[in-house]
Amino acid sequence: MGLKGRLAVVTGGTRGIGRAITERLLADGAEVVATGRHITGEVPRNARYEGVDCEVPEQVEAFSRKLAELKPDILINNAGFNKNFPFAEIDPALFARIQQVNVTAPFRFSQAVLGGMRERKWGRIVGISSIFGMISKEHRASYSASKFALDGMMTALAAEVAADGILVNCVAPGFTETDMTRAALGEKGIAELVARVPIRRMAQPEEIAAFTAWLAGPENTYISGQIIAIDGGFTRV
Repeated sequence: MGLKGRLAVVTGGTRGIGRAITERLLADGAEVVATGRHITGEVPRNARYEGVDCEVPEQVEAFSRKLAELKPDILINNAGFNKNFPFAEIDPALFARIQQVNVTAPFRFSQAVLGGMRERKWGRIVGISSIFGMISKEHRASYSASKFALDGMMTALAAEVAADGILVNCVAPGFTETDMTRAALGEKGIAELVARVPIRRMAQPEEIAAFTAWLAGPENTYISGQIIAIDGGFTRV
C-alpha cells in the first residue's frame, strides 16, 4: 500500500495495459481516476471514470483544466492510437490524429499536473511509449513519429522538473497480449512474432503495469529521463 494517500490519473485506463495499470495502482493503495473515450465507461472497482476523447482538442483542453484542479500526484499517459500504412499512402489527416492522441494530449495533461506536483515537491509522470519509439519498421511512420516524440518530450521535461521532486520516464512495452493485439495479428501472426522474442512469449499487461507502478511509486527515487523497454529482450538481440 505504498501509494496510500496518492491520487493517480491513468489515461486510456479502461482496457488492456491501461486497465492493468489502473488495477495495480489501486492495489498499491492509490486513488485512481481512469479515462476512456466515451461519456461512460467501465473501470475497475473503486476507480473513478472520466470520459475524454483525446482525438478531440476541446475535450483535451477541458480535461487539462480539470487536472489542474485535481492536482494528482501521479499521471500515467497511456491513451494511444495507431493505424499502419505504407509511407506514401498515409493520409495527412490520419497522421495528425495520431500525433494529437499520442503527443499533444500527453503534452497538455503533463503541463496541467505540474503546478500541484511542484507545490508538493513530489510527482511522477510516466508515458506509455512503445518499442516502436526506440526502433521502427515499415508502415510504422505515423506511430513511431509519435512515440519517438513522446520520449523526447518526456526526457526534456524530466530534465526541467527533477529539482522539484518530479520524476518523469517512459515505459516502452513490446508485444503485449491484449484483445487489440490478438485482433490485429491473429494466432498465426502472434506465433511468428513470439518466435522472434527471446523469452518466447508476449508480455502480459500485468507485467507492464507492475513496473509502471514501481516507477510511479515511492521506491523510485532516482530514475528519471529514461525510456525503459519491457519487451522480453526483443530490442536488444
